[in-house]
Amino acid sequence: MTSPRPRLSKAVIPVAGLGTRFLPATKATPKEMLPVVDQPAIQYVVEEATAAGLTDVLMITGRNKRPVEDHFDRNYELEDALRRKGDEERLSRVQASTELATLHYVRQGDPKGLGHAVACAAPHVGDQPFAVLLGDDLIDPRDPLLTTMIEVQAERGGSVIALMEVDPEQIHLYGCAAVAPVTDGVMRVTGLVEKPSTEDAPSNYAVIGRYVFDPGVFEVLSRTPPGRGGEIQLTDALQTMTTEGAPGGPVHGVVFKGRRYDTGDRADYLRSIVRLACERPDLGPEFRTWLRSYVAEEMPAVD
Repeated sequence: MTSPRPRLSKAVIPVAGLGTRFLPATKATPKEMLPVVDQPAIQYVVEEATAAGLTDVLMITGRNKRPVEDHFDRNYELEDALRRKGDEERLSRVQASTELATLHYVRQGDPKGLGHAVACAAPHVGDQPFAVLLGDDLIDPRDPLLTTMIEVQAERGGSVIALMEVDPEQIHLYGCAAVAPVTDGVMRVTGLVEKPSTEDAPSNYAVIGRYVFDPGVFEVLSRTPPGRGGEIQLTDALQTMTTEGAPGGPVHGVVFKGRRYDTGDRADYLRSIVRLACERPDLGPEFRTWLRSYVAEEMPAVD
Protein backbone atom coordinates (compact mmCIF):
# COMPACT_ATOMS: atom_id res chain seq x y z
CA MET A 1 0.00 0.00 0.00
CA THR A 2 1.42 3.36 -1.03
CA SER A 3 1.84 5.77 1.85
CA PRO A 4 0.09 9.12 1.41
CA ARG A 5 2.18 12.07 0.37
CA PRO A 6 2.88 14.48 3.23
CA ARG A 7 0.65 17.56 3.38
CA LEU A 8 2.39 20.76 2.44
CA SER A 9 2.92 23.11 5.33
CA LYS A 10 6.07 25.03 4.37
CA ALA A 11 6.52 28.04 2.16
CA VAL A 12 9.79 29.66 1.09
CA ILE A 13 9.86 33.34 0.12
CA PRO A 14 13.13 34.73 -1.30
CA VAL A 15 13.57 38.37 -0.26
CA ALA A 16 17.30 38.89 -0.79
CA GLY A 17 17.10 40.93 -4.00
CA LEU A 18 18.51 44.45 -4.20
CA GLY A 19 15.48 46.06 -5.83
CA THR A 20 17.60 48.13 -8.21
CA ARG A 21 14.67 48.98 -10.48
CA PHE A 22 13.18 51.06 -7.67
CA LEU A 23 16.25 53.05 -6.69
CA PRO A 24 16.61 55.42 -4.90
CA ALA A 25 13.49 54.32 -2.95
CA THR A 26 15.14 50.97 -2.20
CA LYS A 27 18.53 52.36 -1.19
CA ALA A 28 17.66 51.92 2.50
CA THR A 29 14.20 50.29 2.29
CA PRO A 30 13.74 46.70 1.07
CA LYS A 31 11.65 46.58 -2.09
CA GLU A 32 9.42 44.05 -0.34
CA MET A 33 8.45 46.79 2.13
CA LEU A 34 7.25 49.24 -0.52
CA PRO A 35 3.58 49.91 0.21
CA VAL A 36 0.81 48.57 -2.01
CA VAL A 37 -2.03 50.83 -0.88
CA ASP A 38 -1.49 50.59 2.89
CA GLN A 39 0.44 47.41 3.55
CA PRO A 40 3.82 46.24 2.27
CA ALA A 41 3.95 43.95 -0.73
CA ILE A 42 5.50 41.13 1.31
CA GLN A 43 2.47 40.92 3.58
CA TYR A 44 0.20 40.10 0.63
CA VAL A 45 2.53 37.20 -0.21
CA VAL A 46 2.56 35.80 3.33
CA GLU A 47 -1.23 36.13 3.50
CA GLU A 48 -1.51 34.12 0.28
CA ALA A 49 0.69 31.36 1.70
CA THR A 50 -1.28 31.09 4.92
CA ALA A 51 -4.61 31.15 3.06
CA ALA A 52 -3.38 28.02 1.24
CA GLY A 53 -2.61 26.32 4.56
CA LEU A 54 1.14 27.00 4.60
CA THR A 55 1.72 28.15 8.16
CA ASP A 56 5.50 27.60 8.29
CA VAL A 57 7.17 30.36 6.30
CA LEU A 58 10.91 30.68 5.65
CA MET A 59 12.23 33.92 4.22
CA ILE A 60 15.58 33.88 2.43
CA THR A 61 17.01 37.28 3.30
CA GLY A 62 20.10 39.34 2.61
CA ARG A 63 21.74 42.53 3.79
CA ASN A 64 19.49 45.46 4.71
CA LYS A 65 16.40 43.25 5.04
CA ARG A 66 15.92 43.77 8.77
CA PRO A 67 12.76 45.88 8.22
CA VAL A 68 11.07 42.79 6.75
CA GLU A 69 11.73 40.88 9.98
CA ASP A 70 10.63 43.85 12.08
CA HIS A 71 7.35 44.11 10.19
CA PHE A 72 6.32 40.59 11.18
CA ASP A 73 7.57 41.00 14.76
CA ARG A 74 5.66 42.51 17.68
CA ASN A 75 5.91 46.26 18.25
CA TYR A 76 4.87 46.56 21.87
CA GLU A 77 5.34 50.34 22.09
CA LEU A 78 3.12 50.98 19.04
CA GLU A 79 0.52 48.49 20.18
CA ASP A 80 0.41 50.04 23.65
CA ALA A 81 0.04 53.54 22.20
CA LEU A 82 -2.86 52.45 19.99
CA ARG A 83 -4.47 50.59 22.88
CA ARG A 84 -4.30 53.63 25.15
CA LYS A 85 -5.86 55.77 22.42
CA GLY A 86 -8.66 53.23 22.01
CA ASP A 87 -7.80 52.77 18.33
CA GLU A 88 -8.82 49.13 18.12
CA GLU A 89 -9.08 49.10 14.34
CA ARG A 90 -5.46 50.07 13.72
CA LEU A 91 -4.31 47.92 16.64
CA SER A 92 -5.94 44.89 15.02
CA ARG A 93 -4.29 45.64 11.68
CA VAL A 94 -0.86 46.07 13.28
CA GLN A 95 -1.19 42.80 15.18
CA ALA A 96 -2.45 40.89 12.13
CA SER A 97 0.98 40.68 10.52
CA THR A 98 2.51 39.10 13.63
CA GLU A 99 -0.15 36.40 13.81
CA LEU A 100 -0.15 35.22 10.20
CA ALA A 101 2.32 32.33 10.43
CA THR A 102 5.38 30.92 12.11
CA LEU A 103 8.17 32.81 10.41
CA HIS A 104 11.83 31.84 10.06
CA TYR A 105 14.73 33.63 8.41
CA VAL A 106 18.01 32.54 6.84
CA ARG A 107 20.62 34.70 5.12
CA GLN A 108 21.53 33.87 1.55
CA GLY A 109 24.98 35.42 1.98
CA ASP A 110 26.40 35.67 -1.53
CA PRO A 111 23.87 36.82 -4.17
CA LYS A 112 24.20 33.79 -6.42
CA GLY A 113 20.75 33.80 -7.96
CA LEU A 114 17.24 32.54 -7.33
CA GLY A 115 18.27 28.90 -7.60
CA HIS A 116 20.88 29.41 -4.89
CA ALA A 117 18.32 31.21 -2.71
CA VAL A 118 15.93 28.27 -2.94
CA ALA A 119 18.79 25.85 -2.16
CA CYS A 120 19.39 27.76 1.08
CA ALA A 121 16.03 26.42 2.28
CA ALA A 122 17.12 22.75 2.20
CA PRO A 123 18.00 22.38 5.92
CA HIS A 124 14.66 23.88 6.93
CA VAL A 125 12.49 22.07 4.40
CA GLY A 126 14.06 18.62 4.68
CA ASP A 127 12.39 15.86 2.67
CA GLN A 128 8.97 17.47 2.37
CA PRO A 129 7.37 19.10 -0.66
CA PHE A 130 7.18 22.87 -0.28
CA ALA A 131 6.02 26.03 -2.03
CA VAL A 132 8.09 28.96 -3.26
CA LEU A 133 6.46 32.36 -3.65
CA LEU A 134 8.21 35.29 -5.31
CA GLY A 135 7.35 38.70 -3.93
CA ASP A 136 7.10 40.54 -7.26
CA ASP A 137 3.89 38.68 -8.16
CA LEU A 138 0.82 39.38 -6.05
CA ILE A 139 -2.07 36.99 -6.70
CA ASP A 140 -5.58 38.18 -5.92
CA PRO A 141 -7.00 36.16 -2.99
CA ARG A 142 -10.18 35.60 -5.00
CA ASP A 143 -8.12 33.46 -7.41
CA PRO A 144 -6.55 30.70 -5.26
CA LEU A 145 -3.72 29.74 -7.59
CA LEU A 146 -1.49 28.27 -4.89
CA THR A 147 -4.25 26.04 -3.52
CA THR A 148 -4.80 24.63 -7.02
CA MET A 149 -1.07 24.00 -7.47
CA ILE A 150 -0.87 22.16 -4.15
CA GLU A 151 -3.79 19.95 -5.22
CA VAL A 152 -2.12 19.17 -8.56
CA GLN A 153 1.14 18.27 -6.79
CA ALA A 154 -0.69 15.99 -4.35
CA GLU A 155 -2.42 14.24 -7.24
CA ARG A 156 0.46 13.95 -9.70
CA GLY A 157 3.60 14.20 -7.58
CA GLY A 158 6.77 15.85 -8.79
CA SER A 159 6.82 19.63 -9.02
CA VAL A 160 4.32 22.21 -10.24
CA ILE A 161 4.91 25.68 -11.69
CA ALA A 162 2.50 28.51 -12.47
CA LEU A 163 2.11 29.49 -16.11
CA MET A 164 0.42 32.45 -17.73
CA GLU A 165 -0.22 33.16 -21.40
CA VAL A 166 1.43 36.41 -22.48
CA ASP A 167 1.74 38.36 -25.70
CA PRO A 168 4.51 36.69 -27.74
CA GLU A 169 6.24 40.08 -27.91
CA GLN A 170 6.57 40.01 -24.09
CA ILE A 171 7.88 36.47 -23.66
CA HIS A 172 11.50 37.68 -23.61
CA LEU A 173 10.78 39.11 -20.16
CA TYR A 174 10.03 35.71 -18.64
CA GLY A 175 11.08 32.13 -18.32
CA CYS A 176 9.19 30.25 -21.03
CA ALA A 177 7.80 26.71 -20.92
CA ALA A 178 7.46 24.11 -23.66
CA VAL A 179 4.26 22.27 -22.79
CA ALA A 180 1.99 19.38 -23.67
CA PRO A 181 -1.66 19.51 -22.53
CA VAL A 182 -2.73 17.00 -19.85
CA THR A 183 -6.14 18.24 -18.73
CA ASP A 184 -7.95 21.54 -18.89
CA GLY A 185 -5.69 24.08 -17.21
CA VAL A 186 -2.87 21.62 -16.43
CA MET A 187 0.14 21.10 -18.71
CA ARG A 188 3.06 18.69 -18.73
CA VAL A 189 6.18 20.83 -18.93
CA THR A 190 8.71 19.34 -21.35
CA GLY A 191 11.32 22.10 -21.30
CA LEU A 192 12.10 25.63 -20.15
CA VAL A 193 14.06 28.53 -21.57
CA GLU A 194 15.04 31.65 -19.61
CA LYS A 195 13.98 34.88 -21.37
CA PRO A 196 14.05 33.64 -24.98
CA SER A 197 13.63 35.84 -28.01
CA THR A 198 10.20 35.81 -29.62
CA GLU A 199 11.60 33.71 -32.47
CA ASP A 200 13.16 31.11 -30.16
CA ALA A 201 10.35 30.82 -27.62
CA PRO A 202 8.77 27.34 -27.56
CA SER A 203 5.38 28.82 -26.56
CA ASN A 204 3.79 31.95 -25.12
CA TYR A 205 3.42 30.35 -21.68
CA ALA A 206 5.43 32.40 -19.20
CA VAL A 207 6.54 31.15 -15.80
CA ILE A 208 5.26 33.38 -13.01
CA GLY A 209 6.42 33.45 -9.41
CA ARG A 210 4.67 30.46 -7.82
CA TYR A 211 6.16 26.98 -7.51
CA VAL A 212 5.41 23.78 -5.59
CA PHE A 213 8.51 21.62 -5.42
CA ASP A 214 9.31 18.04 -4.67
CA PRO A 215 12.35 18.03 -2.33
CA GLY A 216 14.34 16.41 -5.15
CA VAL A 217 14.83 19.95 -6.44
CA PHE A 218 17.63 20.38 -3.89
CA GLU A 219 19.64 17.55 -5.44
CA VAL A 220 19.25 19.13 -8.87
CA LEU A 221 20.19 22.59 -7.60
CA SER A 222 23.30 21.21 -5.92
CA ARG A 223 24.69 20.24 -9.32
CA THR A 224 23.31 23.10 -11.41
CA PRO A 225 26.21 25.28 -12.62
CA PRO A 226 25.95 29.07 -12.85
CA GLY A 227 24.06 30.13 -15.94
CA ARG A 228 22.66 33.41 -17.19
CA GLY A 229 24.34 36.34 -15.42
CA GLY A 230 26.74 34.00 -13.63
CA GLU A 231 23.94 33.00 -11.24
CA ILE A 232 22.38 29.65 -10.40
CA GLN A 233 19.13 29.85 -12.31
CA LEU A 234 16.02 28.12 -11.02
CA THR A 235 14.88 27.79 -14.63
CA ASP A 236 17.99 25.70 -15.43
CA ALA A 237 17.20 23.34 -12.54
CA LEU A 238 13.59 23.03 -13.71
CA GLN A 239 14.81 22.24 -17.22
CA THR A 240 16.80 19.31 -15.79
CA MET A 241 13.76 18.18 -13.82
CA THR A 242 11.66 17.92 -16.99
CA THR A 243 13.81 15.04 -18.26
CA GLU A 244 12.52 11.52 -17.71
CA GLY A 245 13.42 10.10 -14.30
CA ALA A 246 15.12 13.27 -12.98
CA PRO A 247 14.88 14.06 -9.25
CA GLY A 248 12.02 16.38 -8.39
CA GLY A 249 10.08 15.56 -11.56
CA PRO A 250 7.90 15.31 -13.45
CA VAL A 251 7.07 19.00 -13.82
CA HIS A 252 3.50 20.13 -14.44
CA GLY A 253 2.18 23.62 -15.04
CA VAL A 254 -1.06 25.20 -13.86
CA VAL A 255 -2.29 27.83 -16.30
CA PHE A 256 -3.37 30.91 -14.37
CA LYS A 257 -6.06 33.16 -15.86
CA GLY A 258 -6.91 35.18 -12.78
CA ARG A 259 -5.90 38.54 -11.36
CA ARG A 260 -2.18 39.13 -10.92
CA TYR A 261 -0.47 42.31 -9.79
CA ASP A 262 3.13 42.75 -10.92
CA THR A 263 5.04 44.89 -8.42
CA GLY A 264 8.47 44.23 -9.93
CA ASP A 265 8.17 46.93 -12.59
CA ARG A 266 7.61 50.60 -11.76
CA ALA A 267 4.70 51.16 -14.15
CA ASP A 268 3.03 47.86 -13.22
CA TYR A 269 3.58 48.67 -9.54
CA LEU A 270 1.59 51.87 -9.97
CA ARG A 271 -1.14 50.06 -11.91
CA SER A 272 -1.33 47.47 -9.13
CA ILE A 273 -1.90 50.15 -6.50
CA VAL A 274 -4.64 51.77 -8.57
CA ARG A 275 -6.40 48.47 -9.26
CA LEU A 276 -6.29 47.34 -5.64
CA ALA A 277 -7.33 50.75 -4.30
CA CYS A 278 -10.29 50.85 -6.69
CA GLU A 279 -11.53 47.51 -5.33
CA ARG A 280 -11.20 48.37 -1.65
CA PRO A 281 -14.67 48.93 -0.09
CA ASP A 282 -13.28 51.61 2.24
CA LEU A 283 -11.33 53.50 -0.44
CA GLY A 284 -12.74 52.43 -3.78
CA PRO A 285 -15.91 54.53 -4.20
CA GLU A 286 -14.25 57.88 -3.45
CA PHE A 287 -11.03 56.96 -5.26
CA ARG A 288 -12.85 55.82 -8.42
CA THR A 289 -14.83 59.06 -8.50
CA TRP A 290 -11.64 61.10 -8.23
CA LEU A 291 -9.89 58.94 -10.83
CA ARG A 292 -12.68 59.38 -13.37
CA SER A 293 -12.60 63.12 -12.81
CA TYR A 294 -8.83 63.28 -13.10
CA VAL A 295 -8.76 61.32 -16.33
CA ALA A 296 -11.58 63.39 -17.82
CA GLU A 297 -10.19 66.78 -16.81
CA GLU A 298 -6.43 66.40 -16.77
CA MET A 299 -5.69 63.87 -19.50
CA PRO A 300 -6.09 65.38 -22.99
CA ALA A 301 -8.15 63.33 -25.36
CA VAL A 302 -6.14 61.36 -27.91
CA ASP A 303 -7.62 60.98 -31.39
